[in-house]
Amino acid sequence: MLSQLSGISITADSMSWLLTAEHFRKELINRIANAQHSIYISALYLEDDEAGREIIDALLAAKQSNPTLDVKVFVDFHRARRGLIGHKGDSGNYFMYRERLAKAEHPIEIYGVPVKSKEILGVLHLKGFVIDDSIIFSGASLNNIYLHHANKYRFDRYHVIDSEYGARTLRDFMKGLLEEPAIVSLAQTQEPEILPTKSQIKKLKSRLSRSNYEFNGVKLGLRITPLVGLGKRKNALNKAAIAVVKESIESLFICTPYFNPPYSLSRALTKHLKQGKKLEIVVGDKTANDFFIPPEEEFSTIGAVPYIYEQALLRFMKRHQWAIDKGLLKVNLWKNENNSFHLKGISADNKYHLLTGSNLNPRAWSLDLENGILVHDVHQELEQGFSKEREHILQNTTQVAHYTDIETLQDYPEEVKKILTRIKRLRADFILRRIM
Repeated sequence: MLSQLSGISITADSMSWLLTAEHFRKELINRIANAQHSIYISALYLEDDEAGREIIDALLAAKQSNPTLDVKVFVDFHRARRGLIGHKGDSGNYFMYRERLAKAEHPIEIYGVPVKSKEILGVLHLKGFVIDDSIIFSGASLNNIYLHHANKYRFDRYHVIDSEYGARTLRDFMKGLLEEPAIVSLAQTQEPEILPTKSQIKKLKSRLSRSNYEFNGVKLGLRITPLVGLGKRKNALNKAAIAVVKESIESLFICTPYFNPPYSLSRALTKHLKQGKKLEIVVGDKTANDFFIPPEEEFSTIGAVPYIYEQALLRFMKRHQWAIDKGLLKVNLWKNENNSFHLKGISADNKYHLLTGSNLNPRAWSLDLENGILVHDVHQELEQGFSKEREHILQNTTQVAHYTDIETLQDYPEEVKKILTRIKRLRADFILRRIM
């Protein structure tokens, strides 16, 4: 499948790596300030905090200095209209958008995309910062922690691809979203607001489940294939992810912040190991999960999430301890002080690299609108860059030699024990794994 996937030709020097959140923020701000004709941003959210306001102000400043600049931002509709999980009294990010844009002489456009009627059923997880003829591709959203505004950061991957055709392809897809009545401005000042109806959201979901990036590609040489998917049936991104695993000849390198692979992916990984091929996984330690609540802070139910993921990892390792013992499977836990881990992606034989915002879990596989870029580097022209990135990723990891090194339910805080015991008693873990 991979060799038959058409892609957009690039040269080796058109791709570069930003290894830290701080470099990502500086590059993003710099490119926004120097944009000539267009800025199209898609992210789960643009937060009402210092870093989020810095991005808004940078976009408005760029528009002010160049009023013809085409600036559009797409975020999840539901996420923009609620406060942070566990925080009471937060009014939602869209109030900040209204306030900032109402004062601007040349306002920008910020749109809310309701992938499903409720956030729990699916969100806009489409990623990409398309500025002029370049793409900054990352799983990051826009707030203090993703942009390392203060002393804490959320570690992600950040790739810059300079490609006029590639940038146009991603930009045209976002432009196409504006044809849907369900997608509305989040900076409306009129009363009553124009909000999407259930019927409009249903039609949008149907269209997105059939959508693809449209481009005329080639099937030879160094190239990138933009991929997008929603739902299980015709999801090009999911199919490519499985193909990267199945067609690997020697080894796989996988990053995911939330270890809970869907059945089809888990089965493909098991088959990969049984064929004597190597698999290296990098996953965040439970304390590096963005839902982790330190013992000194007040506990809430959402704080059980990292422990649920850790138990999924433990079960996977227990089933594949034989592969660990043979040196075929390596599991690396990432932890760096109080920072969190948000890396995603799959690399096969250092020749195929799937860059994506997908968490490679059941929710991403079937509920959220996800995208990615598959890099075809059969002749390993980009080997140095990807190898350097891999070394950087592994810097703060510890290899787990045996599944018994992972904590069990008996090791957890009492509040977590109660929640997980209740989940098990009610047999709700099957449902939870599908929406997490």
